[in-house]
Amino acid sequence: MMEKEPLLTESINQRAASYGSAPGAVTLSGSSKPGEDSYQVEGDEDDIYIRRAVVFIEDAIHYRSINHRVDSKSLRVYRWYYSWIWQWGMILAIAVILGLAFVERPSSLSLSSDPRYRQAAWEPPCGLTEGIETAFLIIFAFDVTVKSYLIGWTEFKKNKWLISYTVVIAGSLMDLIVSLSMVCGENIRVRRLFRPFFLLQNSSLMKKTLKSLKKTLPEIASVVLLLALHLCLFTMFGMLLFAKREKSEENAEWETYFRNLPLSLSSLLVLLTTANNPDVMTPAYSLNRLYAIFFIAFSVIGTYLIMNLLTAIIYNQFRGYLLVSMQESVLRRRLGIRAAFEVLCCRGQAEDQGLEKACENEQAGGVQVKTIEQVLQQVQAESYYKHAIMTEVQQLTERRIQSQTFQNLFDVLERDRIKEPPPMPEYRLRCMQTLQFLFSHYYMTLLGNIMALANVVCIFTVLVVDSEKSISDWSEYYLEVINLSFVIFYLLEMVLKIVAFGLRGYLFYRSNILDGLLTLSLVALQMFILVKYGFSCPKWDLPQPGLASLWEIVRMVNMLIVFRCLRIIPKIKVMAVVASTLVDLVRNLRAFAGILLAVYYVYAVLGIWLFHEAITAPANVSSSSNSSAECGSYEQLGYWPNNFDDFASALVLLYNVMVVNNWHVFLEAYTKHTTEWSKVYFIAWWLTSSVMWVNLFVALILENFTYKWDRSQDCLDVERIKYESSVQLMFRRDLQEPTEEELAARLLQHPHLHLIQ
Repeated sequence: MMEKEPLLTESINQRAASYGSAPGAVTLSGSSKPGEDSYQVEGDEDDIYIRRAVVFIEDAIHYRSINHRVDSKSLRVYRWYYSWIWQWGMILAIAVILGLAFVERPSSLSLSSDPRYRQAAWEPPCGLTEGIETAFLIIFAFDVTVKSYLIGWTEFKKNKWLISYTVVIAGSLMDLIVSLSMVCGENIRVRRLFRPFFLLQNSSLMKKTLKSLKKTLPEIASVVLLLALHLCLFTMFGMLLFAKREKSEENAEWETYFRNLPLSLSSLLVLLTTANNPDVMTPAYSLNRLYAIFFIAFSVIGTYLIMNLLTAIIYNQFRGYLLVSMQESVLRRRLGIRAAFEVLCCRGQAEDQGLEKACENEQAGGVQVKTIEQVLQQVQAESYYKHAIMTEVQQLTERRIQSQTFQNLFDVLERDRIKEPPPMPEYRLRCMQTLQFLFSHYYMTLLGNIMALANVVCIFTVLVVDSEKSISDWSEYYLEVINLSFVIFYLLEMVLKIVAFGLRGYLFYRSNILDGLLTLSLVALQMFILVKYGFSCPKWDLPQPGLASLWEIVRMVNMLIVFRCLRIIPKIKVMAVVASTLVDLVRNLRAFAGILLAVYYVYAVLGIWLFHEAITAPANVSSSSNSSAECGSYEQLGYWPNNFDDFASALVLLYNVMVVNNWHVFLEAYTKHTTEWSKVYFIAWWLTSSVMWVNLFVALILENFTYKWDRSQDCLDVERIKYESSVQLMFRRDLQEPTEEELAARLLQHPHLHLIQ
């Protein structure tokens, strides 16, 4: 589609705090090159400059690229595309299409994954899930079409992700047609492997992470090669040390762990993860204590030196490449703000001098403050930051501001958010003032924490005393009396705090919100107990049937009281930083978890293809006794629920292997029931999940905690800070500001503004 807006005609090289008259300064030209989009003023499109500035600022806030169409119609489509309705709709679509794996054949809709007890799961009729998938593939096709239109064909050809997006949608539709033509009778659905791509392409941070991982792989491969060399050398030493002997009683080590090369390699590989230690060394160690040196040396070199070296390399190299990606994010933010400034400058000169003279006056420049206010009113941003920027604008004394001042207005986006509590209510009565002083004091909070701990200690004491009793022998009467007394104290504390701080002041702290909700829940449960059971008999009949039995209610009360102890965390600085770090890991490191989810998804699908019903449980449950099975085997340990018979159980099995405890049991079981090549699958998953991804998460936890700890040193009241520790801000102190030359070069490359030097 042809763009119909006038080209920007402002000279960038005339800004007082900008490029000056240096070579390489750029001008926003009003003429278009042959074959490019042309612009015309549409009568009522006088504020097209405002719209462009609004969109560029929103791009900067969200670290988006500004290389998109800037005509009036495209800007409306662009803002609609990035609205919360469409973005959340895309997230829902991705979640649904990923969740189809739980319903499709083999279905996970059964209570148990144990083949000995599993009932026949409901499986959807042919065409149901396929119809749902078709609808969402059409949505994805529409999504890629809109993206392609907004950036233009030239940019589309450069974007590998959008090209791959198109290919994946086309491949999924083709595989879907094959499924329908075979009446859903095919065993392998290739499109299942494509589905995680929809999750990855929807997040720019996931794309940056994958790019960083790809660049980190050569360094990781070098250490993995060293690890393989270490494993091979010790395997040869082990086969030489534990060769078959004449005396059968001396062949236990050879028989169990070093009979052949594949067995020797897998035994030492499992020892590298410590999963079979000290089992692997016990037969030899029982004959000669010096054999322990071999196994200890292997573990020290492999587990404690090479594996930790791998962690260090992953942290250092991945962090370095991620810094480069974050540097691009900073450049995008600065470029968006700079582009907004240039657009507004062009608008101002067009108003003052007429559009045809917009580039002629080289001394004019800057943006009017009232224009900035007009733009900010239309920008969609978090209210806190929008208000902070507006406050900065209102404090300006100049009529026009230059680029550096304009840039400084948006520095608030990269500051810690300090929340100021609302003022406390003012009381005239002396008694109310006294209550306000007492219950707003720190010692009152300390007393509340002590009472909460005392309540938990009482519950803990009763649990220890009655741990050996059955439910029918429990007597909750005295504990219920104690709990009721504490709940009355909690209610009074909450009410008096609301009186002291006011309702807004009380709700200002998130710990008070949690505390208040739990207190109200406890009061409601206690009232229910008093109304239904009374409060006069110490011999309550606890095991009453029904969901509202006294035992169930009392147990719920006790759990809520224990959970209420979390109110202590924000009052202890170190605990508050640790807790907020965990929250941030969930909120801000979703990109890394998303990639791990995609890897889980792919391996689970591959596992179902390779090992579906590979291990068959005995038809008769009574004959599945583990007494006759080999000690430590899959059958003897009763690992039947861990299988690849459906998608949900495959995910659980992969998690168990990632944890590495007893992962060799699955390795040996599937090797025995399939082929030796099955080890490749499990070892590849162990390297991907446990070696690489877990180490990566450790590195990111360290980075996140270090950032949060440094920020907490500047504020005594930890809960007053809302740490905006996004991944960009975590690395912000190590990033550099882009130069004016870089910004100018990027503006010149904009495909739809047609800048010239």
